[in-house]
Amino acid sequence: MSFQESPRPSDEEEAFYVHCRAAYLSLFKSSLANITSKQQLCRALQQAGRNPAHATLNKYWTPRTSKLNFDDFCEILKNEKKTDETELMRAFKKMDLNSDGYISHSELQKALTTRGEKMTIEEVNSIFSLADINKDGKLDYAEFCRLLLSTVEQCETAALERLEANAKLKRQNFGSRSYSPPKSSVSSASSAASAASAQAAATVPQTPETLQAESDTTLKKDSRSSSRPSSARSRRSSLSNSITMTSSSTRASKITEPSGLQEWHHGSMKGCFFLEEDGSISSLQYELHVPQTTNVYLTIQPLSLSHGADKPSSWMTVDTALFVMAAGETKEESTLVGFTESKDKDKYVWKGELHAGTYYLLPFTSGCKLKKKSKKSPSNKPVELIYRTDCGELDLTRELREALSDVFEVIDLDGNGLLSLEEYNFFELRTSGEKCDKDAWAVCKENFDMRKNQLTRQGFVELNLMEATEKDGDPADLWVILEAMGFNRLLELVDACPFQIEVHCEGTQPSIQPLTMDSGPKLQNQALQKSITARTGAKALRGQDNVFIYTYRGEHRISSLIANKTNQKVTVHVNNEQSRNCCSSRGMSVFAVEVPARTKMVCQHILPINERHDWTYNCVETILPST
Repeated sequence: MSFQESPRPSDEEEAFYVHCRAAYLSLFKSSLANITSKQQLCRALQQAGRNPAHATLNKYWTPRTSKLNFDDFCEILKNEKKTDETELMRAFKKMDLNSDGYISHSELQKALTTRGEKMTIEEVNSIFSLADINKDGKLDYAEFCRLLLSTVEQCETAALERLEANAKLKRQNFGSRSYSPPKSSVSSASSAASAASAQAAATVPQTPETLQAESDTTLKKDSRSSSRPSSARSRRSSLSNSITMTSSSTRASKITEPSGLQEWHHGSMKGCFFLEEDGSISSLQYELHVPQTTNVYLTIQPLSLSHGADKPSSWMTVDTALFVMAAGETKEESTLVGFTESKDKDKYVWKGELHAGTYYLLPFTSGCKLKKKSKKSPSNKPVELIYRTDCGELDLTRELREALSDVFEVIDLDGNGLLSLEEYNFFELRTSGEKCDKDAWAVCKENFDMRKNQLTRQGFVELNLMEATEKDGDPADLWVILEAMGFNRLLELVDACPFQIEVHCEGTQPSIQPLTMDSGPKLQNQALQKSITARTGAKALRGQDNVFIYTYRGEHRISSLIANKTNQKVTVHVNNEQSRNCCSSRGMSVFAVEVPARTKMVCQHILPINERHDWTYNCVETILPST
């Protein structure tokens, strides 16, 4: 979400988010809690008047999904509209073969066991016993629809009343802005069910369940709704930061490239940022060894792939950074040496002196421009991956071959045009979670194009063709690989950002090796927090002597950190609505951050939307009352 404009939400939007929260808080104690299972997602959707089919649930809860937050829930509700009475009746009428207004047991059984999401006879019997309201062996579906919709409406009304009655929840999830439910609290067209038939593509009616409240105390996002803290509480426990950045400031102190850089010793390594299902970003990290003290010039930038050269690649605008940490006896004892603060075109640059020793290179992106897209399926038809030749043999389509070639380019970390076993295993761990052992690698050597015991680009494509052939052309496994590598069903790379690291040393040859991602997030978070606190002083929230805000102002990025030195958790309400020409790593202008006791936590990163224009960061942080 950008902060270029900050209009107040319309009555329709306000009513929508009220219903979202009411449904969510029927299941959870706070909208800061996460949905952690497909069953919880189903129950939350039912509370919001939806009746998701298995296919719908599987669309939003994939094998790679570990959690969904309130923001994700709102997006799902935008996509999944309620079923109204007319739609329900239309679906039932398709099963009413003699059009008498009733459905017999045999008609229902035939429809539900042969079409759509097929059910067992036992499940049909169970549904019929509930739906046969008059106990006459027939289903009066008009009466059933009215009763079902009425039940859902009562559930929604009860949820709204609970929300309004709980003032503490209202303050936490709406801010303190005066609030009253919309005049029309519920829609008479709301529904928690639909009937199943192949032609109507509808699902079997389900009765809304009674839900148990659950809570989650880890860091969560709050809602997208516009909400301002009250002036009284703002004076008591808030902090306002306002920073105006001019477009010229991003070019003011550019680090110049050292003269004679072409004569320096050089090492390079590729990598990729991957956007995970929960919105987090992961990447490989690297170990740099410097044999003797030397001047160093290092850069990181997005990598342009060969098959994207004919059209602009979305990831080329993603911000990148590299943290340099001197290795200690343990990773926890590593110390921050520096990080790339300056920018030269697409390159982010650091220049300094490194003593002889071992260092960690930690790639980083803020998440402002690499974030989850809408979960709506592309309107275009998915790209074909496999086809049969005129001879009847299976082969990979041109589009898939190009995508696999780009995947090869990303995982060819040293850029020598070949995949070592180590490089191939980074790919295997990413896509399947398992490594290829030496015996399996020997089999690859016998069957696929290899050079110097390393897999060629052609051999990598051949390997994927063999796996597709073994599945008799079923592309399911290929899609798992492609989606794990950041591609969508149109073979667009949307959930990843390949990058290139270059290290130049004046007096010695550097050595760079990739590391596993086991301790990556912890080490990177340590470096990120240190980069913020070392560059700026702490400001205490008014009336809170032990809750501090650090705001780092870089040439291209503003980052904030919350330090909670109290012995209890605090929840900080963050409001960016007055910012201009800004985008946040949080993806919304108003949210809440829950910070555990005695803990520091990065709050958000801010980048300009348009670097050619001035941008203003205006943020108000406020302590919310504990619940």
